[in-house]
Amino acid sequence: MLDDLPASQVEGVGLAEESFRLRDAYLADGVVTAKWRDDAHHVALATVARADLIVSWNYRHLVNVIRIRGFNAVNLRLGYQTIDIRSPREVTWCEDEEL
Repeated sequence: MLDDLPASQVEGVGLAEESFRLRDAYLADGVVTAKWRDDAHHVALATVARADLIVSWNYRHLVNVIRIRGFNAVNLRLGYQTIDIRSPREVTWCEDEEL
């Protein structure tokens, strides 16, 4: 599926200590439990990298309005931007057309 995205829309993100601290803040606030720390770290990495959007099939822990609000509440409290999390069905892109 990642191979289907236009290369101009994909950016690698490296691990940063800041992302671990943000992940831990999500866990401390109960946005997700420690069992799902990888999901929390996914959001933290995208947030620290200033991504606009996460696209995921993970409806239980990511594409979930309660969780999205929780992640964004922590983000705002700690001075980060909000992040949008959507399913692939909700996202379209076009390379050749003007929006």
